Amino acid sequence: MIARFLFTVSLLMISLLLTQPCRAEEYKFVSIDGLYEQQVGQIILPQIYKKLGIDISITPMPGNRAVLETVSGRMDGEIMRIGSYGIDHPEVLRIPTSYYHLETMAFYKKGSSVDITSAKDLSQYSVLKVRGVKHTSNITKGLENVYDYDDTVSMLNALDKHRVNIALTHAGDGLFAIVKHQIKDIDYNISKPLSILPLYHYVHKKNVHLVEQVDRIIREMKASGELDKIIDRAEKEVFELHGLPLK
Repeated sequence: MIARFLFTVSLLMISLLLTQPCRAEEYKFVSIDGLYEQQVGQIILPQIYKKLGIDISITPMPGNRAVLETVSGRMDGEIMRIGSYGIDHPEVLRIPTSYYHLETMAFYKKGSSVDITSAKDLSQYSVLKVRGVKHTSNITKGLENVYDYDDTVSMLNALDKHRVNIALTHAGDGLFAIVKHQIKDIDYNISKPLSILPLYHYVHKKNVHLVEQVDRIIREMKASGELDKIIDRAEKEVFELHGLPLK
């Protein structure tokens, strides 16, 4: 009798477990703190994963720490980096299809004698950039007068027309910081980005099973035009979240 009772209880427990809804997979990603394009990515990427029935969380961090957390495998990947990131860090895998892009832009003080139309002109100036950001590190590689700052705002505030220096960041990031923090007398040439780079999602190699799935969704969303609509809404939403007029 006791054996039959225990057997019946076991069957009931198994039945209950089988009828419970499966808990959705969840992955933990990092972004670079404070950058406009990363905030846009924080809105876009969850919508991509949602189509796979996967929940994700995103933790903003300083650029260098984001690298350490990702390559160590403590986090599942980075939401958005340029193409060379995977070459420099073989511990991660790039989702082959990009889902956003950035424009490396030079910002400088109005009234300064800055005249810059290409990356070759950078050697004439003192160059300011945000620490740990790959596209500005790459474009300034080999230059002597390069200075790192913790964030875009402190970098732009350090510009001085008498020192003839320039600040490098993504065009949207610079414009966002100027509007949000009401930084005065900053100039730029929006029609002359120094580079235009696709941005990719990266996962740690332990998550190799995600690569094909996520890439398929991005390609489908691009082909249907859905991704463009999400990007447009996300860019506006970042401004609205901070109570700023739309760019």
